[in-house]
Amino acid sequence: MSNKSNKLVAIIDDELDITVLFRDAIRGIRGISIFTFTNPILALEHFKINRKDYRLIVSDLRMPGINGIELLKRIKELNPLVRTVLMTAFEFNDELFQQYAEKQIINGFLQKPILLKDLVKEVDNQLHIYQLQEHKTRVQ
Repeated sequence: MSNKSNKLVAIIDDELDITVLFRDAIRGIRGISIFTFTNPILALEHFKINRKDYRLIVSDLRMPGINGIELLKRIKELNPLVRTVLMTAFEFNDELFQQYAEKQIINGFLQKPILLKDLVKEVDNQLHIYQLQEHKTRVQ
């Protein structure tokens, strides 16, 4: 049985101050460990090692090296249960987002500038959905 507090959440944004701000904002959510990354490649490596413990990935869209969509796609390939939220300051190509949303690659979407209360609500919501999913798979 895995340790209950071993629920990992990652915040990935190439701007350090954003990752710190967001980490502090969701720190009040109980039972999660928060990791922040400014490098999406490092985030992916960490995810590979800890894929069973991850619950949620919150990632920016535009980052050097690998963009947010590609990152979330790879994460879902490693663990389809993990919830994913994409953040962007840019107008998002809705059609592309719809495709990825339908394929369950992206579970949530936050438009920058993001209000911290909206971030907390979204994280809470996604963690709740994860729990329901997990329960469902256990029951089956």
